[in-house]
Amino acid sequence: MARIDVNHIRHSYLAEPRKDSDFALKEVHHTFEDGGAYALLGPSGCGKTTLLNIISGLLKPSHGQLLFNGRDVTGLSTQERNIAQVFQFPVIYDTMTVYDNLAFPLRNRGVPEAEVERKVRETLDMIDLSDWAKRKARRLTADQKQKISLGRGLVRSDVNAILFDEPLTVIDPHMKWMLRSQLKQLHRRYGYTMVYVTHDQTEALTFAEHVVVMYDGEIVQIGSPAELFERPRHTFVGYFIGSPGMNVVPVSIEGKTARLGSQSIELPGAPKAAGDNIQLGIRPEYVHVGSQGMPVTVTKVEDVGRHKIVRATLEGRDIAAVMSEDDQVPAEPKVRFEPAGINIYADSWRIEMGG
Repeated sequence: MARIDVNHIRHSYLAEPRKDSDFALKEVHHTFEDGGAYALLGPSGCGKTTLLNIISGLLKPSHGQLLFNGRDVTGLSTQERNIAQVFQFPVIYDTMTVYDNLAFPLRNRGVPEAEVERKVRETLDMIDLSDWAKRKARRLTADQKQKISLGRGLVRSDVNAILFDEPLTVIDPHMKWMLRSQLKQLHRRYGYTMVYVTHDQTEALTFAEHVVVMYDGEIVQIGSPAELFERPRHTFVGYFIGSPGMNVVPVSIEGKTARLGSQSIELPGAPKAAGDNIQLGIRPEYVHVGSQGMPVTVTKVEDVGRHKIVRATLEGRDIAAVMSEDDQVPAEPKVRFEPAGINIYADSWRIEMGG
C-alpha cells in the first residue's frame, strides 16, 4: 500500500488555460494516508474523476506533483504506479470465463497457480460469483460483469492503491449495499489504500473513513461522516450532505443573536468574524415544530416512513424540519432552533463562535 501526496495539483483540459474557470481542478493539496479508505464526493463536473485519473496515471496534471511513499510518480504510467482501477462501466474479457478474468492479472504477474487458485476462489466468494466461475463472461448481466470488474481490482494484494470510479452505477440497490459492506470488510482485513469516487452521499458515507467533498474543482471539506453532518465547513457541504439538506437563511448578527426578519435567534456563542453575506445554517433534524417559537406557514408535509419532513416558510424563507412519524403539526405551527445545531457562515464558509 502507499501514502499518496497530491502536491498543489492543478489541471485543465485546455491547451492554454488563463483563468481559474479554465481549470477542472483549481488546486488540490492533500495526503491520502497509507491504508486509508477515502471517498471523493461531489456533483458531476466537480473534478473528482479528474483527480482520480491523475492519481492513477491516466492523466498528467497541468501543474503540481504526485508522490507515492515520497517517490515522484507524476510522469509514470499506471502500470509503473502499480494501481488497480475499477471503472464506472465494466471492463472485462468477454471470451474468458469468470474465473479466468479474475486470474488474468495474477497470472500476468507470474503468481504461482496455487496462490492464483486461493485468491480467485476467495474473491469469487466475496462478490458472490462462485457458481458462475466456469461461465463465459459475455453471458452475464451488466451487474454481474461489474462484479467481475470489482473482483479484478480486489484480487491483487500487491497494489499501491485501489481506485474506484463510481463502480456501483449498474448494480441493483440490494447488491450495492452488499458490495459496499464487503469492500469495508476487505479494507479492514487487508488495509488497502482505497479511493472511491461517487456522487451518491450514501455510498460515500457508508464506505469511507474520510470523505473528501469536492465542489467546482476544489476540496471544500475533508472529514468523517459525523463531522460533515454536524459541522459543514461550507454551505455546499450542508446542502449536499443530508436528506433533506441543511437549511441556509440570510441573517444579521448582533453579539450572540442572529436576526432573520422580525425574528431573533439565540446563538450558542458570538461569531468571531462577520461580513456582509452572513448566513445561518441548521439541519432539519435540529428544527423543532410545535406550539412555541417563531411562527411559520406550513406548505407541505411529506411522510417518509419513520419520520415526516415538514416544509414551511419562516419570514419568507423556505425551511425544512424533521418530525417523528407520530407527532402532529399544530394548527398554529411554530419552530425553534436547537442552539447546538446552529452554524454561522460568512461568504459560504463556516466561522467559529466564541463563548
